[in-house]
Amino acid sequence: MKRIALLPEGSVSHEALLYLFGDEPVELLYYKLISDVFLSTVQGKSDYSVIPIENTIEGSVSLHMDWLVNEVDIPMQVEWVYPSIQNLIGDRAEFQTETGELDFSLIRKIISHPVASAQCQQFIREHAPQAEMENAGSTTEAVSIVKSNPGKGWAAIGTLLGAATHQLDVLAKRVTDHNNNFTRFVLIGKDSMPQLLEKDNVMKTSILVTLPEDFAGALHQVLAAFAWRRLNLSRIESRPTKKKLGSYYFYVDVQESVDSVLLPAAIAEIEALGCQVRILGSYPSFTYKDPEQNEINSEVQ
Repeated sequence: MKRIALLPEGSVSHEALLYLFGDEPVELLYYKLISDVFLSTVQGKSDYSVIPIENTIEGSVSLHMDWLVNEVDIPMQVEWVYPSIQNLIGDRAEFQTETGELDFSLIRKIISHPVASAQCQQFIREHAPQAEMENAGSTTEAVSIVKSNPGKGWAAIGTLLGAATHQLDVLAKRVTDHNNNFTRFVLIGKDSMPQLLEKDNVMKTSILVTLPEDFAGALHQVLAAFAWRRLNLSRIESRPTKKKLGSYYFYVDVQESVDSVLLPAAIAEIEALGCQVRILGSYPSFTYKDPEQNEINSEVQ
């Protein structure tokens, strides 16, 4: 049985992993910090780690990307997109009026992970502008804090799974500002997962390109190596190399397997320009259906 490290039980990462594997038996190892999730696989405590790297509203999760690039050298084996649905969670009895209706003006504090709370600002401003905002390490930690502090008028923003895990009520469902809020996850590990391959999956390859110094037009020539071969780039993003000011690498997602003919040729051409190229992984990109949404695919940004 495969051991998989992820953020705490009841988190979006937990929901997303259950969605990816379905009924396939796996052993889940929960960690409070994303650094511990990474290190679990680095140190051999787990076979894979679940890493959220991009969100529709907040964009790239910079901390997680930097860990993938600078702290570990473990390839991506699978990517999938999962709807990041947040809900207002608490003890219904604390916010219920004599008529049985909920009164959100009674909420004194709302706790959540900062990324999750940032996705729910419109709801908070409209329904609970008086509430103090407090950050937690994860949405499920926020739910746990609320559970441990009854009678204080505290609520959390988190998942339905988190509410069920800690036996709290869902005060309001789907409180995110946008219905098309999705998170892109990758599974990193040393071994590929052929059991997840399907004929209709898109194959993708993620690479890092570091340009040579003092080479005018280098980025243009790099992009041209993909363009004339008609290789589709689904994402390109610059990040600092952390070596010196003004030094950047480019993170590139290519919709092609590294085992194809065209992509290795493009990489060879880029390296001939004096660029450094590092392959972060070549993997299947899954298409899913949210039960309450139309079909989505792994290119939702």
